[in-house]
Amino acid sequence: MRSPRPYSPVTGPGAQSLTERRKAATQLDIARAACALFAENGPDGTTAEDIAHRAGVALRTFYRYFRNKQEAVAPLLATGGDAWRALLAEEAPGTPLAEALERAVTRSLSDAQANIEEGLEVTRGLLRAAATDPALRAVWYRVNQDSEEHLVPVIARLAGEDADPLGVRLLAAAATDAIRIALELWSATDAPGSGPGSPAVLAVRCLRELTGGMALVAGRVTGTGRTSA
Repeated sequence: MRSPRPYSPVTGPGAQSLTERRKAATQLDIARAACALFAENGPDGTTAEDIAHRAGVALRTFYRYFRNKQEAVAPLLATGGDAWRALLAEEAPGTPLAEALERAVTRSLSDAQANIEEGLEVTRGLLRAAATDPALRAVWYRVNQDSEEHLVPVIARLAGEDADPLGVRLLAAAATDAIRIALELWSATDAPGSGPGSPAVLAVRCLRELTGGMALVAGRVTGTGRTSA
């Protein structure tokens, strides 16, 4: 069977045609069905046929978009990264990076949006399932890698033209890992989605621990690598 291209949302003004948006919507429907079935029956108790049936699509449609049942969750996992990068992109260039990152992370994981609690619980279920399913775990790591790569230009714009490219890359990696680790730790517990022990609180702590010594966050490095005044 032909291996389809992995899910990769296209961003930017006018980036997607109507047909592409419909395809993305179908992918998301399949992803929601896969997540629900994994939560109900676990990966071992779920087949691609089950997912296609729950999503209301033909099995051939499922395989047009995804190589296997684990791949099907990628679009839904990716929406979290898309949302937090969009919030970070709203920050004005020149805003202190630590402040901008913490605000975007907190908003993306705890804002008063109806779908956040539901999305967190879906993520918790998937991460628990991934603990015993290497293929599902690989999808999780791939989605995070994709998110990190898409984060680089967002941070670069906020940091300014003189920002050290190495610092930008390191900060993108640290910010992505902060959220990933927070979600993984939280998912292993029964803590609620808000308050102490929540993903937002853990993510901010991780972010501070991982970026506390970064010169770019402290505003000390220019594009030449020299310490600025």
